[in-house]
Amino acid sequence: REKPVVLCRINNYFCVSLQGGVNDEVTLTAYITIALLEIPLPVTHSVVRNALFCLETAADQKENHVYTKALLAYAFALAGKIDKRKTLLDSLEKEAVKEDGSVHWQRPGKEPEVDLPYYHHRAPSAEVEMTAYVLLAYLNSQPAPSQEELSFASRIAKWISGQRNPNGGFSSTQ
Repeated sequence: REKPVVLCRINNYFCVSLQGGVNDEVTLTAYITIALLEIPLPVTHSVVRNALFCLETAADQKENHVYTKALLAYAFALAGKIDKRKTLLDSLEKEAVKEDGSVHWQRPGKEPEVDLPYYHHRAPSAEVEMTAYVLLAYLNSQPAPSQEELSFASRIAKWISGQRNPNGGFSSTQ
């Protein structure tokens, strides 16, 4: 089976070898863009500007996976693209699992686990990761998150903190 090529060229290089567990081009491009913005490279840098253009085009597609939307929302938050960030967060809020005063996201088609007596189920690492990216998107609002956003973010943080293992860590290293 052929490996997929990255949808967007970043500085005319295809980054196929960096895909690891990522299963689509948009998600990989979002990971790389986030890393560049966290360096921080300015949004005016040609590589970042080209990557953001690609992500903006991809964000308009209706079939984006919830994990991809979470990454895109965080990338746009870092880039100061307020409207794109808000559109994605509004879409993500509709897909959120809201229970017991907390909020999180899970992969489509994934049945929630049932807590058994004396055993608290912890979510798979991918769900902790995507929920954490949504939290970062809420907290990286420019100029600052609104009170409503902070309130919603605290419900996300509540769920994430409940996913810690007995040693205080998480199942994922991401």
